[in-house]
Amino acid sequence: MIKYRESEEMYLETILLLKQKGPNVHAINIAEELGYSKPSVSRGVNLLIQNGYITIGSSGEIRFTEAGRAKAEDIYERHKIITKLLEIVGADSALAEENACRIEHVITPQLSIVLKNFVNSHTGK
Repeated sequence: MIKYRESEEMYLETILLLKQKGPNVHAINIAEELGYSKPSVSRGVNLLIQNGYITIGSSGEIRFTEAGRAKAEDIYERHKIITKLLEIVGADSALAEENACRIEHVITPQLSIVLKNFVNSHTGK
């Protein structure tokens, strides 16, 4: 189950970040960004559709559902919090970023809140 969740979350976060660069995101953009094969991305995209996180427009562009956008934003927030936490404890930004990508998919929502509160208390937010 963890493996699937990690993959689902990685796709959602990637779509969100690609949408920040430009509004039209297609499966090929995800494949290029992640270095995955087109068939692998196609399977991942189909699972996101089945789970109600995205829809596909008439020209193949990927659109978030309300639930999909909310989940993607939550994942990305966890990523930013973990990155900042790792920097607070002494990791340089590249190391913090690389490891945040791994950690963000396996922590519980409860721990995410604890980390967010810690980071906010140490950054004045």
